[in-house]
Amino acid sequence: MRICVYLLSVCFLSSLCNAQYSPQYDECSKNAMAQHEMHVCANEEAIRVDSELNRVYKLLLSKIRGNPLATAKIKAAQKAWIRYRDAYIQAMYPENDKQAKYGSIFPMEVDLLAAKLSRQQIEALKDIQRHNNPDGN
Repeated sequence: MRICVYLLSVCFLSSLCNAQYSPQYDECSKNAMAQHEMHVCANEEAIRVDSELNRVYKLLLSKIRGNPLATAKIKAAQKAWIRYRDAYIQAMYPENDKQAKYGSIFPMEVDLLAAKLSRQQIEALKDIQRHNNPDGN
């Protein structure tokens, strides 16, 4: 019975995540048959989204490179966001022995949460870019 509840919760979590993550994650998680495979899918998604975040951040900095004040403030905001992201994840999973408390699904959940937060930050950086370049340049 416990395994059934666990598998149902994993399937439910996967279906929720599929709605908000990349087609690559959708395909990978659809084919995952074990927890380790689901973790690999989530880790690849986190890496993919983090790479996109870095690309958007570098693009933003290149667009405002002629404005040292804006550059300094954007860099400070990004450093603050990284601290926020890490603190948020720690607040979501506060126990010291995370594996014992949250189980084998913990690494997957953390990767998916990191990807979610990174997607939000991508949108925030795009907002800053639009605000600082209203003509689209």
